[in-house]
Amino acid sequence: MKNEDITKKLTLHSPEILGSGNFSKYAVLLPLLEKEDGIHVLFEERSHKLRRQPGDICFPGGRIDKQDSDEQAAALRETHEELGLKKEDIYNVFPIDYLVSPFGMIVYPYAGFVRNHHQITPNPSEVETIFTVPLSFFMEKPPEIYHVNYRVEPPENFPHKLVVGGENYKWQPRQMEEYFYLYNGRVIWGMTAKILTHFIEILR
Repeated sequence: MKNEDITKKLTLHSPEILGSGNFSKYAVLLPLLEKEDGIHVLFEERSHKLRRQPGDICFPGGRIDKQDSDEQAAALRETHEELGLKKEDIYNVFPIDYLVSPFGMIVYPYAGFVRNHHQITPNPSEVETIFTVPLSFFMEKPPEIYHVNYRVEPPENFPHKLVVGGENYKWQPRQMEEYFYLYNGRVIWGMTAKILTHFIEILR
């Protein structure tokens, strides 16, 4: 391969997260709405009939499909489908930092405002119920943070002899933070809580 061939390949390449082509990609909307007592954040409780994470608290969203023009289009499409909102009911939508999970998933979050929230009609096949929490609650109360440790366990056929240190190789320990918000008997945690915490940090 010649110099110009390598240069052409590198010129045409757009950098991204290494290995992200194999990641599952999702988009969510952090919905904000105005009430008499101020701005609220809207949450969904996932249907108890769902196979994956039934009853968990989350933001509207889901997997990015091929027909979606981009990540934001996916977040809005899923929000329309889950909450029965019209396109004009969601406005002032902005991207916030995306999240890469240690389980091969990338989540693209957006924050946006919802009008006509009294007309929301949750899709019962996906949403058990909805509720809102005053934004001021999250501004005033930090999340509880717990640490989860991961242990590396190489398979039996792992080629230890190819690694300096062999079976005694010192694998780097890994730790993940889990965030929890408790509000009126409801538990907001996991990626939803991480996205929410990041959003609050932006506002601060």
